[in-house]
Amino acid sequence: MAGVFLDHPDKIRYPVGDFAIDPELTVAKRKQWLEQMAEMPEKLGAALSGLDDKQLGTPYREGGWTPQQVVHHLADAHVNGFVRFKLALTEDLPSIKTYEETLWAETADGRHAPAEMSLRLLAALHQRWIILLESLSETQFACAFGHPQRGVMTIDKAIQLYAWHGIHHTAHITGLRARRGW
Repeated sequence: MAGVFLDHPDKIRYPVGDFAIDPELTVAKRKQWLEQMAEMPEKLGAALSGLDDKQLGTPYREGGWTPQQVVHHLADAHVNGFVRFKLALTEDLPSIKTYEETLWAETADGRHAPAEMSLRLLAALHQRWIILLESLSETQFACAFGHPQRGVMTIDKAIQLYAWHGIHHTAHITGLRARRGW
């Protein structure tokens, strides 16, 4: 799994545990995180496969997002993440802006656009992201951006976050399917 997972009492909200940075970076761990990022769109697609409109509109937990919103959230978050990586590589410790993910999930595209649109976006985005990441030198993995809540995030740390993020939200959908017998 990406990063270090801490057990969490709310298994539905955090099905793979909370995220924490793994401080012991190795080339093998980085390779694993990159593989998880590369595989995420396909695994997400498998999690969504065969769901009908009613199922896509069912929240994975009370007060939570629907699978439709989850896939659009992943596209929103990972587009932002890709831009953050590019900024870190081309600027000196840029400060990034956060966004109101809860409000983004309530926009018309976040609630009603076909999930397949964001799946295609994620597939293309992750292909580009992996090409970028596999081209980096050891020094470039230390490039960083300033995050208002997380502090300085190196590319090595952010890789862990985005690998976990895809696994985390895919597990929301697979968990919902398991609980509902879909």
